[in-house]
This record gives sequence, structure tokens and C-alpha cells, in this order.
Amino acid sequence: MTDKQPFEPVCPLPVSDKKTIQLAHGGGGRLMQDLIRDVFARAFDNSMLASLHDGATWPVEKGTLAFTTDSYVVHPLFFPGGDIGSLAVHGTINDLAMCGAKPLYLSAGFILEEGLLLDVLRQVVESMAQAARAAGVSIVTGDTKVVDRGKGDGIFINTAGVGLVPHDVHISPTLIQPGDAILVSGDLGSHGVAVLSVREGLTFAGDVTSDSAPLHEVVNDLIQSGVEIHCLRDLTRGGLASAVNELAVAANVGMTIDESVIPVSESVRGACELLGLDPLYVANEGRFIVIMPEPQAKAALEVMRRHTIADKAACIGHVTDRRSQPVILRTVVGTNRILDLLSGEQLPRIC
Repeated sequence: MTDKQPFEPVCPLPVSDKKTIQLAHGGGGRLMQDLIRDVFARAFDNSMLASLHDGATWPVEKGTLAFTTDSYVVHPLFFPGGDIGSLAVHGTINDLAMCGAKPLYLSAGFILEEGLLLDVLRQVVESMAQAARAAGVSIVTGDTKVVDRGKGDGIFINTAGVGLVPHDVHISPTLIQPGDAILVSGDLGSHGVAVLSVREGLTFAGDVTSDSAPLHEVVNDLIQSGVEIHCLRDLTRGGLASAVNELAVAANVGMTIDESVIPVSESVRGACELLGLDPLYVANEGRFIVIMPEPQAKAALEVMRRHTIADKAACIGHVTDRRSQPVILRTVVGTNRILDLLSGEQLPRIC
């Protein structure tokens, strides 16, 4: 006989105290089923999700289906006015709203890093559930993957959304015409500054919170009011400047923007001056532009201003004939300059 220790078998699956994400949570076995049941299915509870099928099915009403998808990698996960969960829901709802669609159903795909606290995941998932319920949409299908520790950044989320566009609604960059008015729904830059303040440990005079919010109710009221909408665009990465440039190129027109009437809060303006940022390029998550016939702009502004998230709506410019430079900014001192696209990323990991 020898003095060797007796053989003790070790299970290859982690015996989890369920406080952190383990690789086995993405392995298709018992821990993954527990995660789906205890975290996702509980928060997103609805009859379509309850079947836990590979996808969701539903009858199609009269109209046109709109479909969109987006991924969210914001850092940090939590910021003043929101978090990656509510942001993912709002962002996908808003993409559908910009098509003139009523948002119906969302999917949610999670890339989780090994070691992530389950309490953090639950907080994000509950935030998603609350945002979806408040907007009247359901999260009906999804997916979960787990990557090795150090190979992710806590949580990445992909969402896809389906909505219904009424049969008589047509909204597209191709409908933009010279003479159209350009309206913006509210003050710019607060989302980007709010995220940056937490990321860099900065404080500014006045509270700056993210503008993250669903926009479909404002858009629906505009549609129901009978005003003629040519195009909508939410102002996310790249801010207002990128959005108007993209639309001018897509519609083969020019645009002139009046800097003096663009709404920017004093807190955001001061923070941008301090950091050397231009608020026209800073990301938003609850702001959009409307391009429409100029004679109907006043009526549209009245409708928008009835909503808290659009109470600072303003007419900020107009569409012109095509020229060599798509977008011109008329500055506060009365001069003109080119409002061009950024050549790089001003604020990475912002959404």
C-alpha cells in the first residue's frame, strides 16, 4: 500500500452559488435552463415567450411590417438616466418609430462575461422589462451566450424589433424635397455627456442625465394629427450632424441648419466646452428630427410639444437644392461653415 490520497472525483460543471455567471450558464445544460427560467422568463413573462420555442409567431394585421436590429455595448452599464437594458429597449423601439411603425415585439440576445454578478444581470433585465412594459411592447424571444472571463465587458445586448406601419403611412429619405422644414424634438447631447461623466468620474454644474426614452408615442401623435411627414431620423451615434449629413446624401439634397435655434442645455453646453466636444456630434437616445413641408411645421411643433420628451422641439433649418457640400451650418455670429461628418469616433462605447 502507498500513502497516496484517496481518489476524489470532481464534477466538471461548477457548483455555483448563483451569485456570478459561469461558463456553464451558456452551455445549454441545467445552469442555462435555470438562468432562462429564473432571470429572463420571469422578467419578460408573456404567453408568446412561455412556450420557449426557437422563435415567436403571430398573425399579421393589415399594413406593412417593419423590422430592425441593433447591438448595445455601452460602458459603463449604468449611467444617470438609464442603463444598458432600458437603452436597448428604447433604441430598438425608436428605430421602428422612425419608420412610422407601431412597435409590437422585441427579441433580446445577451453576451455575458464569466464572473458577472447575477444581481447585476437581474437589475439590467428588470430594467429592460420595465421599459418594455411602459412602451407597451413584449420581449418574446431571445438568446444567451457566455464568454470567458476577460473576453467581454460584463454584458453586451442585441435586440431586434418588429412593428406595424399603417398602410397609408410612407416615411423615407427619398421623399425629402427642397423647401422642407427640419424640426428637432428637443435639446441635444445629454446622453453622451451623462455616459461620459460616469465613465471618467466627472461632475458638472447642473445635473446631466441621459435623454434615453421611447419616441413612438410622439411619432404616432404626429401621424394621427394628419401632418405630412417626409422623413424621420433618431439622433444616436454621431448626433444631429451625422444624421442630417446621411439624409442629405441619401436624398441628394442640401440642408442649411441655423445654430442659433438648436436647443442645447447650459449644462451640456458647458460640459462640451470644457471637454472640447461639439454638442451637434454628441449622441442622443431620445431625440429625433422630422423633415416635412414647411407650411405644416408649426402644426407639427404644437403636437410634439405636448409630450414632455419633446417640449423643447424647434424648427432648426430647411432643405435646399443639392450642392457640393451637403450641409451648411449658419453660425451664431452669422457666418456659414460646412457641417461635415466626423472622420473618427468622438465618444466610443456610447450606446
